[in-house]
Amino acid sequence: MSMLTRLDHVGIVVNDLDAALATYCDQWGFHLVQRVAVPDQHVEAAFLDAGNSAVELIMPTDSESGTARFLKNRGEGVHHLCFEVDDIEEALATVRSQGLRLVDETPRQGIHGRVAFVHPKASHGTLIELLQRSGNDHHHG
Repeated sequence: MSMLTRLDHVGIVVNDLDAALATYCDQWGFHLVQRVAVPDQHVEAAFLDAGNSAVELIMPTDSESGTARFLKNRGEGVHHLCFEVDDIEEALATVRSQGLRLVDETPRQGIHGRVAFVHPKASHGTLIELLQRSGNDHHHG
């Protein structure tokens, strides 16, 4: 499936966004590109420049969301891989035709464009996000 154009970012769930930013920026030397609250997802997120892709640090802002449950069940760590696609409808149709289980049957608005998630059971336990970037939002690289 050549529909995936690049690894856009790796999403990492953390308990404390400020502490994680201190680690990734002060100790690892990453640069903060954007920090944003995402109320409809019940998270606060920070995107770090990782050269040709990005690292997204995600902190739940409630105790009931999927992200909060992930953190409670698995602890801090990699939550998802996000791949950029040129056409999200086409990508979803391809994924569906492969018989892969979707979390999102239709794309929804994300921070940097339209997104849809593919169920972790479809990829050996890894949640995959597909992203069609908005025209004015180019990748960090």
